[in-house]
Amino acid sequence: MALRTYEQYLTSLQAMRPNIYKFDRLIKDVTTDPATRRTVRGHGWTYRHYDDEKFRDLLVAKSHLTGEPVSRYLSLIESAEDMWMNSKMKRAAFQMTGTCTGGRCVGWTSLNAMFITTYDIDQEFGTSYHQRLLHWLKGAQERDITVAGALTDAKGDRTKSPSQQDDEDMFLHIVERRDDGIVVRGAKVMICGVAAANEVFVLPGSGYKEPDADYAVSFVIPRDIEGLTIVETRHPSDTRDEEDGFDNPVADGGITQSFLLFEDVFIPNERVFMAGEYKHSLSAVLNFIGPYRSAIGGCVAGQGDIKIGAAVLTARANGLSAKVFQDKITQMTINNETTFGMGIAAAAMGRKHPSGGWQCDTMLSNVNKIHVATLPYQTNVLAQDIAGGIAETGCMPSYKDFQSKQYGHLIQKYMKAKASAESRARAARLVEWATIGGGVPGCMHGGGSPDGARLVIRAASNLEEKVACAKRLANITEDIPEPVKK
Repeated sequence: MALRTYEQYLTSLQAMRPNIYKFDRLIKDVTTDPATRRTVRGHGWTYRHYDDEKFRDLLVAKSHLTGEPVSRYLSLIESAEDMWMNSKMKRAAFQMTGTCTGGRCVGWTSLNAMFITTYDIDQEFGTSYHQRLLHWLKGAQERDITVAGALTDAKGDRTKSPSQQDDEDMFLHIVERRDDGIVVRGAKVMICGVAAANEVFVLPGSGYKEPDADYAVSFVIPRDIEGLTIVETRHPSDTRDEEDGFDNPVADGGITQSFLLFEDVFIPNERVFMAGEYKHSLSAVLNFIGPYRSAIGGCVAGQGDIKIGAAVLTARANGLSAKVFQDKITQMTINNETTFGMGIAAAAMGRKHPSGGWQCDTMLSNVNKIHVATLPYQTNVLAQDIAGGIAETGCMPSYKDFQSKQYGHLIQKYMKAKASAESRARAARLVEWATIGGGVPGCMHGGGSPDGARLVIRAASNLEEKVACAKRLANITEDIPEPVKK
């Protein structure tokens, strides 16, 4: 089929077995239920814009398997240019939907990570994981499905490895090996965009050693597979999911996170891409975080674009010129372009893997993660400062009160400033949405923690090379070793 319509995408979700819950209630149709409909619309924006000349080059790529046009979210990242398009697309996605479409980007990054990892596993062990992945990917492209990705395990006691946990299910693991597949049990938690997905691509959540071999597992499943229960988590947008007017400012998007509860789920061999090859589990994670932490700079830049626009709109509605806040706006722009540019640099400084996949520069990708964990929060503060208390505190009557026949005219009278009361309220709600509400993605821990990124940076810093350079320039020939800790 390839490049299906938005209506076909919705139909595919409606045909799936209901297995998603929220507030102890089964969601029967994710496309219409207030808890999930907005994330479906946000993740589905690509289907609505395939034929839009403004976005087609961003959204459509050429399949390296068939040469046919396919969704970029289902393509192989083969070059720095592919990664640049990744960043540009994610920035555009934020601008178009008002929030994160992380399910698709994590799924895309997962399949690219395992494209490289399965190649390496096959080279070492003579397995057929890579061909399985190619076969699945070709079918996924032909069906033009939406794929979410799942890495994070429940983890339990953080001081213990998976096999040392009091409850072995704290990390997703293999409980049975059959001739035709494997059976897994455990959970993946805080997983983005699952309600909008047709399938979920699962990766190991960390690097493992031999005692934890059963936890080194990767596979892809239909979202409605038997034995899988999905629970949507609470989110800052929950209180306004069912509200109208300016109380629900963004119609085209919404973030959802889920707990995926696996209760002896059978995965057929053709969908299994790692099953105990623990030596390659860390590689799978590193192959994921490279492109993810590179391109997340585009996500937060798109989010920052909205913050700037909404803050300036609110200021103007209040009667204040943007020139009053020029230094703050300039700093917000610097924050945006720092994360975006660092991601582009990480892609440009990358290298091609023997499998044909592209690996972003490890150092620059993880430096970008540190920026992503700090700069958007600075931008939040500046946006709230510019917009004023009406946005930062959210202290305004609801849209229903605004429309009240009894007192709505008085609310509108006293909310009017330079612009109309409704325009002022809409702009302020958008600032609130983007800085402290439902539009805020996981900047601090999305894609891994900053401390984890610092560990990678330290490992890749080549400190001794820098010391050797300094010794040469200072004309020092004496050996000056690192002091041994007593």
